[in-house]
Amino acid sequence: MPKVMSSAPNAGGRHQRGRRISPTLSEMNVIPLVDVMLVLLIIFMVAAPMLQRGVEVTLPVAARSQEIASERLFVDLPLSYREDRAVFINKEAIRIDVLAERVRQMMLTRTDKVVYLRGDEQVNLQELYEVFDRLKEAGVQNVGILSRLPGER
Repeated sequence: MPKVMSSAPNAGGRHQRGRRISPTLSEMNVIPLVDVMLVLLIIFMVAAPMLQRGVEVTLPVAARSQEIASERLFVDLPLSYREDRAVFINKEAIRIDVLAERVRQMMLTRTDKVVYLRGDEQVNLQELYEVFDRLKEAGVQNVGILSRLPGER
């Protein structure tokens, strides 16, 4: 509330009006700005790991499997393939209809014509063969099926 000062220095009358003096704002209040920025920071810190998440595929167990050391082309066949007919190439969703063309384009610059297929353990053999056929249409010479070791998660 603004302060009220009397118009005359010693005016003590009842009906005299005083003039108002409003305080000037020479500084901006940054506390609400800091509060909003901290809330946004927390929201982005919580949301960032969710955006980095890949495709969940539970690999079947094999007693003798080897680790792949270099950069390879992976095709993931998740359990959701039954509903949406989509596979994932390096975490990018691709419909099965365009899989052959996309893999053909990726194989143009590669010297090794090898694709590694990671299928969910509950995917049936017919679905796996559908993806095999599309990869062979694309000119892939070798298709490797990945699995995990018995103690590995």
